[in-house]
Amino acid sequence: FCPGCRALQPPAPGPDLFRLMDCDRSFRIDAQQLQRRFRSLQRVLHPDRFGQRPLKERYYSEQHSSLINKAYQTLLNPLSRGLYLLELNGVEPAQETDSDADSVFLMEIMEINEKLADPKNENILEEIETLIKAKQEELTKEVTAAFERDDLQEAKKLLAKMKYFANLEDKLKNKKIPS
Repeated sequence: FCPGCRALQPPAPGPDLFRLMDCDRSFRIDAQQLQRRFRSLQRVLHPDRFGQRPLKERYYSEQHSSLINKAYQTLLNPLSRGLYLLELNGVEPAQETDSDADSVFLMEIMEINEKLADPKNENILEEIETLIKAKQEELTKEVTAAFERDDLQEAKKLLAKMKYFANLEDKLKNKKIPS
């Protein structure tokens, strides 16, 4: 807001999402603090509060609100938060074409994909869901440790694995939704 006239100003270009959400620039975050900050910013900047204001301020409000939503979603999710931290540190995320993934890991992913593809395996979906959740939690702990050691290359490898499990999670959700 302008200190003189109290008019809403445009968001700064390329803001640091951690600073915006009042969080330490760390993989380990306080989800409740993040949610409180999200709600307090939305209370002040949500477009519904600017219905009677000039068009320009309504537009800025939409930009701020969208940015706040993006920051919240990015920092809340461990995978997107980790990828964002790599980006802030100038580390390119692993590409699917990178052949760093070990063959045992890739075989595990392939087996889970095959189980998901089998139409007769309705009863195994819960088992797969439990396995994916456990793997995601394990990887999240490993990524946390890698970032705390400042081992960005290890974090990059682990985040690539997390991406595979996130894709499996999406496939599982789509399979559970009745067509």
